[in-house]
Amino acid sequence: MKRILIADDDAHLRLLVRTTLEGPDCEVLEASNGRAARELASKEIPDLLILDWMMPNETGVDVLRAVREDPETSSLPVIMLTGKTEKSDRNTAILLGIRGYLAKPFSPVELIELVDKVLEGERVSS
Repeated sequence: MKRILIADDDAHLRLLVRTTLEGPDCEVLEASNGRAARELASKEIPDLLILDWMMPNETGVDVLRAVREDPETSSLPVIMLTGKTEKSDRNTAILLGIRGYLAKPFSPVELIELVDKVLEGERVSS
């Protein structure tokens, strides 16, 4: 069973992601802020981390940096799911080692396709 951690301060978005991805082969864990996401990622070591960029306590970029610095989670695949759409934002995330970048608003089909590709080992960040 794949385990995916979604970190977003918007409860409705977390519900959408959970509803879209959760099933017999996938469990979705949730964090409502950056600090909780970092702690859950370190404790649970999910198969995939989906991060919002702008969250309270720690941003998604802060979480991404911490995940990359921890030997236990350094290779964890990460997708940024964010409202930040500037090319410079995407480039920053790519330099920090994300595997995928999806701008809000998004379709559930787009999310499923991206998650499947990333879990198969593809880098879909450009």
